[in-house]
Amino acid sequence: MISQWCTDNGITLSPLENQEEDLVTNNERKAFNELFDRFSASSNLSEKRQAIKDLRLLTKCNRSFRAVIGEKPDSISQMISVVSIAELESNAEVLEDTVTTILNLSIHESNKKIIGDDPNIIAFLVSALQSGTMEARSNAAAAIFSLSALDSNKEKIGQSGAMRPLIDLLEHGILTAKKDAASAIFSLCKLHENKSRATKSGVIDVMLKAISNESLVDESLAILALLSSDHETVEEIGETGGVACMLRIIRDDQCKRNKENAVAVLFSICMYDRTKLREIFEDENLNGSLAWLAQNGTSRARRKSTGILDKLKRTIHSTHYSC
Repeated sequence: MISQWCTDNGITLSPLENQEEDLVTNNERKAFNELFDRFSASSNLSEKRQAIKDLRLLTKCNRSFRAVIGEKPDSISQMISVVSIAELESNAEVLEDTVTTILNLSIHESNKKIIGDDPNIIAFLVSALQSGTMEARSNAAAAIFSLSALDSNKEKIGQSGAMRPLIDLLEHGILTAKKDAASAIFSLCKLHENKSRATKSGVIDVMLKAISNESLVDESLAILALLSSDHETVEEIGETGGVACMLRIIRDDQCKRNKENAVAVLFSICMYDRTKLREIFEDENLNGSLAWLAQNGTSRARRKSTGILDKLKRTIHSTHYSC
């Protein structure tokens, strides 16, 4: 979303990673090995907990330290195994530290495939989404968002059952957690197969409720616009009050991007479900919102609005002619 905004406003983002950050020093390699030995070999639970906490802090503060994982790709999975075997997973703080360590490591570009290729790590994140503290759930969603930058990971995460707990977090989480969940869902749904998974998991109802409650309106509309290329999704939007919701956004919202996303959803509804045209026609006669948007919206919003108006004219004319 940030990248899209920068593109729209002519701003160039500097690269997040550079080659120097991939250079692992001997000191970093030694520090990692010592930490790994502490939480894998020690029989002292307190020492294991502290080692995981230290790893969380190091991977947060030291970018190049994240690259060490490339030399030991099995280390994260081993850390998860240690946490589970040592019965540390039930400790809320340990779970948060472990999830956040995975999040920190996932930021490094070369680690995304390493982590995504390990089904144990994805399963661990999904489990944290389902039963962790709010911080653990939020950071698990953020980690999934980070990992989903790779298309291959989008598919694996979608198949892992992550969508339902993400949507649950989107509905019931605190604001920051909701935003992390929304970002993850949006990214995952760039893969067509995940659009159906999101719809079957109840995302439409949650999105429309959020918009009605004026909560996460921007994010909800962006997700709905992305999903509106899927026929099954569009049908559900139309059946659950989506037309009135989109018309209200077009009429009352001050954000051009929100108007654009709303009219994109409305356009898809018109293409798939002619029964909604009467409702749109009556609102347009009363408010003229689409005509205004066709003149004053973004280029995409003008195009979609004009398309809807043309379809309304053809359909209404055809109805009158038949009568």
